[in-house]
Amino acid sequence: MNGETVDVARTGEAALRWLSRNRAGFCLGDDVLDAATEVDRTLKPLGELAQVCVCVCRHTRPGTPHHRLAAELLTFAWDQTDHGALFLELQRLEPAGTYPLEFYAAFASAGLRHSGFEEFAATVAATRGWRATEQYPNRLLGVLNTERRTGLPAHEEDGTVLCRTWLGSLPEPWMFERGAGYSATHVIFHLTDWGRAVHQVPSWLACYLETWLPPWLDTCLDAGQWDLSCELLAVAASLPSPPDRAMVEGAWDMVADAQEPSGALAEVGPAPHRPALPLDFLHCYHSTLMAAYAAALTSARLDCDAMGGQGLP
Repeated sequence: MNGETVDVARTGEAALRWLSRNRAGFCLGDDVLDAATEVDRTLKPLGELAQVCVCVCRHTRPGTPHHRLAAELLTFAWDQTDHGALFLELQRLEPAGTYPLEFYAAFASAGLRHSGFEEFAATVAATRGWRATEQYPNRLLGVLNTERRTGLPAHEEDGTVLCRTWLGSLPEPWMFERGAGYSATHVIFHLTDWGRAVHQVPSWLACYLETWLPPWLDTCLDAGQWDLSCELLAVAASLPSPPDRAMVEGAWDMVADAQEPSGALAEVGPAPHRPALPLDFLHCYHSTLMAAYAAALTSARLDCDAMGGQGLP
C-alpha cells in the first residue's frame, strides 16, 4: 500500500481483526436446518462473511494481514457449512429457495465446491418453477450472478432486469432514501460480481452515479448511516473509472472516526435526540463487514490508479 491509502487500509484491517476475534458470532447452531430457525440470524451473517472474505482475498496481496485474516475467516466459514454439505440439505428441504445457491456461490467463486450440491442445484435451476420465481429486480440480478458464479446458465439477461430496478430507472436524485440506497448498492454489487468486473456497469449508469453518488454519500455520512455509507463507498470503487480521491478520502476519515477502537463499526451512529444503539454483534457485524469490503476495494482501486492502471484487478 502507498502512503495515500494507508488510512483506508488501516480501517479495513481493524475491521477484519474484529471479525476474526468475534467469529463465534457467525457459528451455526445445531438447529440450522429447523424450519423455525431464522435464516437472517444464522446463514445470512455467515454467507455475508464468506462473500466479504472472498472479495478481500481477491483485492489484497497474499502475505498481507488483510489477505491472511480474510483467508482464515473464509476457511472457518466453509468449515461451518460442513464443506458445502449443508447447502445440499437446505436445497433438498426447500427446492424453490434461491438462498442456498446464493450463499454457496461465494464459496464456489473461491474454488470451494461441493459436487453433490451442484448436481442437485443444476436440476432445480432447470425447472420452470425456478425460472418463474417472482423476485424484486435487484434480487433477481443477484440470482443471475449466482448462477454464473456456479457455472449454471443465467436464465435471464442482466440488461433487461437492470432497467426494472430503482437505480436502473435513473430516478430523480432527491428520491434517494435508505431503502432505495440499499437496493441501488446491491444492483452494482451483482452487476460487477462484487467489484470484480467494474466494466460491466453501463456507461449511462456510471455517469449517473458519478454525478449523484457523492451527495448521497454525504447525506448518509452526515446522518451517521455507517453501514450504508460503506456500501456506497464500495459502489464508488466498483465503477469503470476510479473513484474521486478527495471524495473517498474525506469519507473514509469520517468512517475511521466512527470506528470503535476494537475495529467494530456501528450500523447507525448517534444522532440528535437518539441514543446510540448497543454495540452488540447483531448491531455491528454487517457494517464492520462492509467496512472491510469497501476498504479493500477502495485501496485496490486507488493503488491501481496511482500506478497508472497496473495492480490488482
